[in-house]
Amino acid sequence: MNFTQKAQEFLKRNITLEDALPTKMPAYVNSAAYLFGVIILCALSMLILSGIILAFFGPTWYHFSKAGHFINSIHFWSVQIFFLSLIAHLLTKFFIAAWRDGRFKTWFCGIIAFAIAIFCGFSGYLIQTDYDSQWIAVQAKDAFNAMGIGSFLNLMDTGQMLTLHMVFFPVILIFFVIIHLYYIRRDSPVKPIEKKGESK
Repeated sequence: MNFTQKAQEFLKRNITLEDALPTKMPAYVNSAAYLFGVIILCALSMLILSGIILAFFGPTWYHFSKAGHFINSIHFWSVQIFFLSLIAHLLTKFFIAAWRDGRFKTWFCGIIAFAIAIFCGFSGYLIQTDYDSQWIAVQAKDAFNAMGIGSFLNLMDTGQMLTLHMVFFPVILIFFVIIHLYYIRRDSPVKPIEKKGESK
């Protein structure tokens, strides 16, 4: 049995076509509490697209060109929307106890994705190629040296930080987001907490 066949059998056992590409959603999903996840995905898409453009043209373009400033601003504001929606999503899911009904794996993958996104965001501060990024790198390297990891992780190496920000962290983040979405599609979004006396 090859890998493709194993993957097909795994998907057939764990998720239906209606779960993977639903045409109807439960009525309780029609709420702002269930909206933040979609906003996160939209902001993440804009981050990836604008990040690829910024990397392709380079810092001499986005520091001095009006079009570069525009794309850089899109990337910056996408980060703000991404993290604001991420925190709102985390809080709403916490208060509706989204780990209920066997959804612990969904919750756990979401928390890991959140942690990876934070490290990805921090590495982004280090590749702005301006005085801000230099100052941040100089201040942060002391903490990394104190933890004993400064010898192989050089925060002042722009190439290394660019690789972490554009390849390492995003690949891991997208991997956990896909697993998170898989569990959501397989188990459906968690129902709101029922009030006392309500029939199940």
